[in-house]
Amino acid sequence: MVKIDFDERFKKTISKIKHSSIKERIEKLITKIRNNPEIGKPMKHNRKGTREVYLPPFRLSYAYNRNNDTIIILDFYHKDEQ
Repeated sequence: MVKIDFDERFKKTISKIKHSSIKERIEKLITKIRNNPEIGKPMKHNRKGTREVYLPPFRLSYAYNRNNDTIIILDFYHKDEQ
């Protein structure tokens, strides 16, 4: 089974979110990523090796390592902040 780790930046961002509905949407999205790690859009250039999933109006960035079968959730941000 795929192991999921969370980056400190992601943990800090999530701790600031007050709305439980957004947190629930994030949990569901992480479950989808766990079931299908290649669901996200592959990034290019300086973000190569990472993927993003769109959760309107936010984006969840993660990296999937096939060799270790691990997913690292990197960041959660508003799409205008990229």
